[in-house]
Amino acid sequence: MVATAVQGGRPRRPRRSWPGALAALVGLAVLVLVPVAFAWLRDPGGIEAALVGGLDLLGADAAAEALRDRGMTPLSAKAFTAVVAILVGVGGVWAYFLAGDAVLEHVVPSRLRAPLRAWLFVGPAIALVGVFLVFPFVATIWTSIVEDGGFVDNYRFALTDRAMLIAFRNNVLWLVLGTGGSVLIGLVFAGLVDRVKREALAKTFIFLPLAISFVGASVIWRFVYAWRPAGEPQIGIVNAIVTGLGSEPVPWIQTPWLNTFALIAIMVWLQTGFAMVILSAAIKGVPSEVMEAARIDGANERQLFVRVVLPMIRGTVLTVATTIFIAILKVFDIVYVMTGGKFETEVVANRMFSEMFRFRNFGRASALAVVLLVVVVPVMVLNIRRLRTQGFRA
Repeated sequence: MVATAVQGGRPRRPRRSWPGALAALVGLAVLVLVPVAFAWLRDPGGIEAALVGGLDLLGADAAAEALRDRGMTPLSAKAFTAVVAILVGVGGVWAYFLAGDAVLEHVVPSRLRAPLRAWLFVGPAIALVGVFLVFPFVATIWTSIVEDGGFVDNYRFALTDRAMLIAFRNNVLWLVLGTGGSVLIGLVFAGLVDRVKREALAKTFIFLPLAISFVGASVIWRFVYAWRPAGEPQIGIVNAIVTGLGSEPVPWIQTPWLNTFALIAIMVWLQTGFAMVILSAAIKGVPSEVMEAARIDGANERQLFVRVVLPMIRGTVLTVATTIFIAILKVFDIVYVMTGGKFETEVVANRMFSEMFRFRNFGRASALAVVLLVVVVPVMVLNIRRLRTQGFRA
């Protein structure tokens, strides 16, 4: 019989260390196999080389030689890549948590298990955030300081160059007109659809553009704004209407200033549905007793909306506005697809892309990214505080 230790009158079984050792071995195997699998996935010929090596190891020389001569078909290569990705993703995560929990249960003292178990589960997420967010953030700031002409030249360009001043001007127009237009039109639609019989159908048509990507919407609106010289058939609906009214066709995309407003209209078209849905839900949350009391006091529908409903949903309006503000501040797709930044339509994000990938000025591009970050962060903080005042915790 195995003797038991007695402490405080209660028998205690001796701790068995082999489950912890086995778990540690499993975790070590995962740590070794995951980088190897990632290397296979990164190398286009890695999967094929691994299969050939496996067949050689198993003694299937003929199959290995055939695979080495003919290679893998694109379909089989994608299939094996998917299998490895699933095994690494699902199996690796499963083995990590299983082995980690076993180590905590059988090796770590009981007083340390609770805090370490929390870190066991959130550790991978924190590591991913560090690798994909914190490290690029620090690297971008460092690049803006040391690359190209250094800190002074990079930020002087970002804040004083004529092309950048045009981009900042356009960004201000985008932010004011795009955000204001989306929220205002969305608010009007939210108040109107709340009173129609086919409310869901009406909301569907207004919300539908939001399901389209920025690139897809830009392609659609290129046809809407299409221009042909006077006397030729106009395939763009806007110029077809203009010429139908007896005026000359307008090159909407090629005309400075006018083209910026035309591009902003696309963003308003996309974001109005989002604003309408959120604001409509907020309007429905206004107590009916307050509405009835205002009507009894003699308020008409306009006064009811402006003086009663709007103040009560002010927090939601600000939240929607800041969300659209952040999206518009980073706008890139529409400008890139519609004009490529030509005809004085460039915005900061588009210029950052050009500096990075066309001119290979990494320092200048990083400086522009830092400028965007500096502008976005206060708006994000304001948005989080507004959410907290509405009962959310971020």
